[in-house]
Parts: sequence; structure tokens; C-alpha cells
Amino acid sequence: MHFRHSPAIRSAFPELACGVLHATGITAAADVDPYLEAPTEAARARLAAGPEGGFPEIQAWRRAFAAMGLPPTRYRCAAESLLRRLRRDGTLPRLHPLVDLGNALSVGYAVPVAVLDLARISGDLEVRPAIGDETYLTLAGDAERPEPGEVIFGDSAGRAHSRRWTHRQSGWSAVREGTTEVLVVIEAVHDGGPDTVSRMLAELASTLTRVWRVPARTAVLTADPPAFEVTPARTAAG
Repeated sequence: MHFRHSPAIRSAFPELACGVLHATGITAAADVDPYLEAPTEAARARLAAGPEGGFPEIQAWRRAFAAMGLPPTRYRCAAESLLRRLRRDGTLPRLHPLVDLGNALSVGYAVPVAVLDLARISGDLEVRPAIGDETYLTLAGDAERPEPGEVIFGDSAGRAHSRRWTHRQSGWSAVREGTTEVLVVIEAVHDGGPDTVSRMLAELASTLTRVWRVPARTAVLTADPPAFEVTPARTAAG
């Protein structure tokens, strides 16, 4: 399978930098606590100086959402939502070791991180405008239809694995206890995005090696190269 951004997305957002990681051998029985503190504390330090809406990384995503016709303070990228929660509650939710790690990196760098169960993705995965007949499953298990033209993570089976690009992931491909193979997508649209994404990928891959003792394939995608090729270890769910 391939992961890519469609030409329409690349054309509309030439500043987009994307990091992708593929790994097999993930388990839910892992201790990532030692690796959560540094990025979370970095986020708290930034928040102490001012709210997340002033971060350049978040401002860039707000501009992207506005360009898509979305009110940027109603529909927020996932990193902004996590930062708001950290500022309000002082902590982040604990869901799964790899998701927790992704969330910590997301607030630490103020950049959205999507962690997907690769076995729940059918065929290629493309960030693209929705046709409007795709199926999106919420975390609560409710089915929705994305609006035509809405940016989604769409697979070959017509499933939407996100809504409004980086706003909300799908419950269908959410990482769960039995997840073993993952695709992690990091997306930045701010100045300096490629460098940020490269640092995040390196940190994430290093932690996977230390905690799960599994190798990870990574790539930073810009307009060239535009796609990441994955050979799944097992057949994707239909």
C-alpha cells in the first residue's frame, strides 16, 4: 500500500511537510512513562508563557483550516485540542502506550500526530478531498459521512480515517490492545516544518527501538518524494 497526499492537497498547501513511520511488533504491554515527561514538560513551559493559539505551529494550522472554509476556533487540529486539554487539566489522557507517546510528542512540538492500526486500512491511504460517500466511524462507534470536498484520510475501500484533515481520527483504525502494526503520520504546515517533522520522527523511531525493540521505517514527504510505500505484515481488514 501507499500513503500519500493528493495533488490537490499538495497544490493548495505547498508548505506541507509530512513524516511517516511504519512499524510492526507493537504491543500494549510497554512502559513509555520515561519518554512522556520531557515533551509534556516542554509543552507546559510554552503554555506558561501564553496559550496555544499563539504558537506559530498552531497559527499555521488555523490558517490552513480557514483556507478550507472551516472556522479555526470551532474545528481545531488535533495538536491544538491536546494542548488545550493539557492547559485545562494539567495532564493528557492515557489510552495506549504508542498513542500516549504520539500525544506527548504532539504537544511537545505542537504538531498533529496520527497513529493508525494498519490492519484496519484497506489498500492505499490518501489525504484528499472527500467525494461524500465515504464512511467514517466515530470513537463512539457512530457512522458518519464526510461532506463532499472535506479533507480526509481516505482508503481504497471508501473508509474515511479522519475528518477535517487533522481535526478528528476515526474509531475504525484507532490503535487498540490487539494492534501490532502501525502507520504514524506527522503533519506540519508552519515555517520550518520539515526540520520539526524530522526531529519528531527520529525521536519516535528511537523510542520504538528502546521500548518495543522493533525497527521502524521512516520518511519525510514533501512534494518530492510524494508517497511512502508500505508492505503490510498482514492483510488489512475489509
